[in-house]
Amino acid sequence: AVKSALGAQGSFVAMNNTVSQSVPHLHLHVVPRTKGDGLRGFFWPRTKYAAGEAADVAGRLRAVLDGSGPAS
Repeated sequence: AVKSALGAQGSFVAMNNTVSQSVPHLHLHVVPRTKGDGLRGFFWPRTKYAAGEAADVAGRLRAVLDGSGPAS
């Protein structure tokens, strides 16, 4: 879904468990990747979404996952 909805070439998936959790739960990061994006290792700069951007990304992902959006 990440590749199709966000135009990524691939994705980076990281799992965090136990450390820094006050309530045990599954914690995943699925990060869209493109060649030359500069991501190195497990850390990336944190930035705030522009107004409406998070809702737009969520909507694009939802559309691919429910079958109403573009497929890869």
